[in-house]
Amino acid sequence: MDYKKYITVVENYPKEGIRFKDITTLMQNGDVYKKAIQEVAEYAKKKDVDVIVGPEARGFIVGCPVSYELNLGFVPVRKEGKLPREVVRVDYGLEYGKDVLTIHKDAIKPGQKVLITDDLLATGGTIEATIKLVEQLGGKVVGTAFLIELTYLDGRQKLNNYDIFTLTQY
Repeated sequence: MDYKKYITVVENYPKEGIRFKDITTLMQNGDVYKKAIQEVAEYAKKKDVDVIVGPEARGFIVGCPVSYELNLGFVPVRKEGKLPREVVRVDYGLEYGKDVLTIHKDAIKPGQKVLITDDLLATGGTIEATIKLVEQLGGKVVGTAFLIELTYLDGRQKLNNYDIFTLTQY
């Protein structure tokens, strides 16, 4: 399926020169959203995953329906201060500074095969940080899956030791 037909490109958002890829128009079309989730779920089946992990917030948009489709658990990765129990954390770089991601300390069991999902692979920083969290807990990242990949931002370079699945590329 040509998912680009259902993704709206918004010029100069959130700032001048950016061509924002808006997936809400894809999600508003039930048949297309379902097909996208089913394709990611098929990839997950091939990887024989045990659990789906997604960073907030758009990783939830992909990961939760995939976990539902496969009858697997979903583990959220959140910004610092958002999870109520004991967490592990990782600092990661942003374009203009640093941020922190966290995961519940008991969310991943050692040896579990993990698929990390998100809406977009851009620079790879958020997913790289999410991988570190999963691996700190003893999980094995067997794949990463995205609706969109921005190839011109070279996110694959940060994730070059991990399998990457994307539905469409810009």
